[in-house]
Amino acid sequence: MSRTGLQRVAHRRADEIWLADAWFRAKVLIVDGVNALYRDGHLMFVDAAGAPEGDRMFLGEDEAGTPYFAVLAPLPEVDGARRATAREIGHELDDLEGGLLLAAVALSNWHARHRFSPRDGQPTTPVDAGWARRGPAGDTHWPRTDPAVIMLVHDGTPGEQGRCLLGHNAAWTNPGWVRRFSCLAGFVEAGESAEAAVVREVGEEVGVRVNRLRYMGSQAWPYPGSLMLGFTAQADPEQPVQVDEAEIASARWFTRAEVRGVLSGERDDFGLPMASSIAHFLLTEWLAGRS
Repeated sequence: MSRTGLQRVAHRRADEIWLADAWFRAKVLIVDGVNALYRDGHLMFVDAAGAPEGDRMFLGEDEAGTPYFAVLAPLPEVDGARRATAREIGHELDDLEGGLLLAAVALSNWHARHRFSPRDGQPTTPVDAGWARRGPAGDTHWPRTDPAVIMLVHDGTPGEQGRCLLGHNAAWTNPGWVRRFSCLAGFVEAGESAEAAVVREVGEEVGVRVNRLRYMGSQAWPYPGSLMLGFTAQADPEQPVQVDEAEIASARWFTRAEVRGVLSGERDDFGLPMASSIAHFLLTEWLAGRS
């Protein structure tokens, strides 16, 4: 989900006349928090006449010039459609729909958390087609993105016996996640580079020193507003793994053969990241020998 077919055309956001006209020829995505309606492998859109009342956000256009809006409102009941999040369906969406859903959810989360000005505590209102909020004193606030690093630590060994270090987050307690392992991750701190954050987070979470960092790509992850910066890093598997139990319940090294077996469905003794996540991408790149 790092690719997008959405043309954001930011210069349209302050053009009230153009936006008013675009609304009546737009496709509208209804968003309720992190959920949208999903049916037959696609997001479900409505036209302006079928859109509910709610805050409108102009998301952009497709390559043909069709405008897209999102409306923040409760999701209606629609035959054959279900509520779904980007976590659940992101890997099934094309580049346009994936970009639309991530933008809509990120804006929805930001608006929900920024109804009051951090400057003076006064209520703010949406402006610029939903891409900013403004307080009564004229102070304007824009959506923020919090950078986070996510890293696949491996031993640099080729072949099926090459190993990677995965962890089970202490917060993963619901039934479907109790045996899931994934890449280590953490937020970039103030005044810190992404590379320094990789080294620090791995050290803090599992007590392992890493080197040979390689940037692999990024992914928007609006839960509520993160940008995941994906890396690989190498480490000596003979180092003792010492987990920070406040964050990581357990961590261990897995061979390529073990990881490949889970992804192919040949084994189910542990779980791996969902296909829509950059963690899944990092693992498949490592399996293919591209990291």
